[in-house]
Amino acid sequence: MEFQQLLSKTRKCIDEFNLINDGDNIAIALSGGKDSISLSLALKGLQKFYPKKFNISAFCIDMGFDNIDFSNLLDFFNKNEIEIFIEKTDISKIIFDIRKETNPCSLCSKLRKGILYPLVKSKGFNKVALGHNKDDLIETLLMSLIYEGRINTFKSISYLDRTDITVIRPLLYIDEIDIKSFVKNEKIPILKSPCPVDGKTKREYVKNLMFDLDYENKGAKKSMFNACLEFLKL
Repeated sequence: MEFQQLLSKTRKCIDEFNLINDGDNIAIALSGGKDSISLSLALKGLQKFYPKKFNISAFCIDMGFDNIDFSNLLDFFNKNEIEIFIEKTDISKIIFDIRKETNPCSLCSKLRKGILYPLVKSKGFNKVALGHNKDDLIETLLMSLIYEGRINTFKSISYLDRTDITVIRPLLYIDEIDIKSFVKNEKIPILKSPCPVDGKTKREYVKNLMFDLDYENKGAKKSMFNACLEFLKL
């Protein structure tokens, strides 16, 4: 995927779901992975010509792992003139050392959001952009069906009244494989996750399941994505 395609598909999602308004201050939830970095570059690119004017900054929650180096990430964002904040936390110690969670993902997500949303609000941001892509959308639907027994996935835009923050997901029209291609072509430095359960989660299982379903039933992924779009319009 070329950068122009990234911009085009990101803008399509923003326009169709009205994700950005004039004067928005958008905090990008930055993990350092391929999705959040691609999202940061897409929003930075759109700033130059999008009719609605908005501001962006990236916020990275440092989980407190010992074996992680943010220097390349900082250099990359400084080079691309995107403001970046890194917030130091003890989330990894809470999850793995104190609570010794065997299925830590849900708690980890809650703790990170519990730090991120008040932080960005205190700095004057009214929206948080998350880097979920098309595959994430479908996987969440499958996880809900398999593990919760209900039909559900995340929305393209959600207002959180407790924090007075609006969450947006501008990458929902982009396949994960295209983001991987973009990152590889552009030689973008990715921050490898040091999490000990990375690649061993229920989501990883569902990701492989979705791939198998689409391989054995051509068009299955497209059908599931269309089902997700119908849900987003409700």
